[in-house]
Amino acid sequence: MVVEKEGTFEAEGKTLYTKSWLPDDGATKAKVVFIHGYSDHVNRYNPFFRFLASRGIAVHGFDQRGWGRSVAAPADRGLTGPTSRVLADIAAFIKPHLPAAAGDPPVFVIGHSMGGQQALTLACEPAYADDVVRRVRGWLLESPFIGYPPETRPGALKVFGARLVGRMLPLRQMLVQLPPANLSRDAETVASIAADELMHDTGTLEGLAGMIDRTAALSSGAVRPKGGAVRSLWVGHGTMDKATSFEASKRYVESYAGEVEDRQFKAYEGWYHQLHNDGPCSEEFFKDVADWILERCGPEEVAKADSKL
Repeated sequence: MVVEKEGTFEAEGKTLYTKSWLPDDGATKAKVVFIHGYSDHVNRYNPFFRFLASRGIAVHGFDQRGWGRSVAAPADRGLTGPTSRVLADIAAFIKPHLPAAAGDPPVFVIGHSMGGQQALTLACEPAYADDVVRRVRGWLLESPFIGYPPETRPGALKVFGARLVGRMLPLRQMLVQLPPANLSRDAETVASIAADELMHDTGTLEGLAGMIDRTAALSSGAVRPKGGAVRSLWVGHGTMDKATSFEASKRYVESYAGEVEDRQFKAYEGWYHQLHNDGPCSEEFFKDVADWILERCGPEEVAKADSKL
């Protein structure tokens, strides 16, 4: 059994929806803070989170500003604010879950797609290095938006135009739909995405421009782990992902060997974008994530990692 708890989180005057998936016996071996993707919400990851909780890993997630159940009115859709606001929200949500004393369960951050991009940007941000990043035991990225797949890569002029308009009309809403059939090979998942009214596919020009800028910074190497703040990094990506670039993720992990010694890239051959919802095979992804986390939760492993800080 798994205990599910809903709640709210106050972030600079905005009330955001939260949900936790907890081991029912109270024996929490690790905690996960989860960051969802574009036009997504945490309840769409329910099977994944229930699996983690069944392995003793508590999961805490929230619907980001502008998405899911954190949208109170149509005008709120996609209203994420600039990258600085996005990162501040995520950091504020992580902090209460961080270990407060010796023996507290270690904390891991998982981000999917846009959420993986945001989590990685936060992990590389010097302003959060000491009070957040160094205190997180490991960062896991599922299909992170570090680069565009070849078939959807925009030209330089289009990117420049999007950034310019985003600065001129930041609150203007724009429909940007990711075709459900491109996200998963599972027919039931594809149908549920198309029917999910909370997945509104609406971004603001400011939010979309911020997402483009973060992708450019990560893929170019302008934003990268610094100073040993990132202890451990795991990245999983499907080779047939049609929403984000498999090659960009692989290249990112390979490029920063010196900055992150404990790192792993897992290629899922033939899989699509939503590794957590790609049919019955998704249990392989569930197990990979849980095993990687639990391998870093023993007293000896925690002490070894802490000694390097």
